[in-house]
Amino acid sequence: MEKLKADARWADEAGLDTIWTPQIPDEFDVMAAAVLLGAATSRIEVGTSVVPIQPRHPVVLAQQALSAQAVCEGRFTLGIGVSHHWIIKDMMGLPYERQATAMRCYLDVLEPALAGPGLVEVQNDLFAVRQPFDITDITPTPVMIAALGPVMLQLAGERADGTVLWLADERTIASHVVPTITKAAEGAGRTAPRVMAGVPVCLCGDDQIDAAVERTNRTLSEVVDSPNYARLMEHGDARNIGDVLICGSESTMEKRLRSFADAGVTDLNARIVPLGEGRDAIKASAERTREFLAAVTPALRAAG
Repeated sequence: MEKLKADARWADEAGLDTIWTPQIPDEFDVMAAAVLLGAATSRIEVGTSVVPIQPRHPVVLAQQALSAQAVCEGRFTLGIGVSHHWIIKDMMGLPYERQATAMRCYLDVLEPALAGPGLVEVQNDLFAVRQPFDITDITPTPVMIAALGPVMLQLAGERADGTVLWLADERTIASHVVPTITKAAEGAGRTAPRVMAGVPVCLCGDDQIDAAVERTNRTLSEVVDSPNYARLMEHGDARNIGDVLICGSESTMEKRLRSFADAGVTDLNARIVPLGEGRDAIKASAERTREFLAAVTPALRAAG
C-alpha cells in the first residue's frame, strides 16, 4: 500500500490527470484504496476501474463512494461494472446473469443514494430498498460504467458519465464504442460522455517491440479468455492484448497515443509493462515509461 500511495503522489506532482485503481480479486479493496489515494494527494482525480457491482449492495457502495468523495474533496470518480463470470461465478459463487438488467436495477438505487440526503425508496426486479440517507455529496460524483457491448454502452450513455474500457483498440473505439455511447447520451440529453481506454504501454527501443508484445501477451493474456472481451475484439483489428499495446520509441508511442485520441478516447489509463532481466532493469524500464507519459501529457492534453 505504501508503494501505491507513493505512485499516486508521483502522478499528482507530475501533472497527470487521473489515477485509475482496479479491483483485483486477490488484492486490496478498491474503495479503501481510493480513500488512501485521495488522502495522499491534493490535485489529481481518483477513479475506480472498476468496482464489480454484484458483491456490494448499491446502498453500501453509495456510502463508500460518498465517504471517498469527502476524503478526495470532490476529486473522486466511481467506475463500476458487472465484471466477468470467472470472477463473480467461479470465484465468488454468485449468480452471473442478465448483466444489463443487473446494472440498470443497480443504478436505480445508486443514483438517488448519490444525490444527497433523503429517503432512497426503490422497488424493481432486483431490489426493494427503503433506506434513509444523511450524507451530503460535496459535489456530484461522476459514475462511469465498464461497457463493452451495445446494450451496456447504451445504458452508459443514457445514465452515466462515460465508459471504462479494456482491450479496445482504435478501430473498436471509433466504430463501435464512441458512436453507440454518444448517440445514447445525446438521446438522453446528457453531455458528451467520457471514454476511458485502459491500454498497456512500454517505452522501449524499436528493436524491443516484439519482446514487449510477447511479455504483454504472457502477463495479461487471461483477459482474452472472457467472452465479454472476445465479443468486443470482433469490432476491431486486435486479436490479443499485445495488439493493443502502445510501445516503441518516444515518437512511435506518441503517434499511437494520438491515434487513440483521434478515435475518441478522452482518458487513457496506462498500464505499464516493463522490460528487462532482473528487478533493477524492470524498475528502470517502468520509470522510463512513466517519465515519458508525464512529459507527453501536456502536448496530448493541448491537442485534445
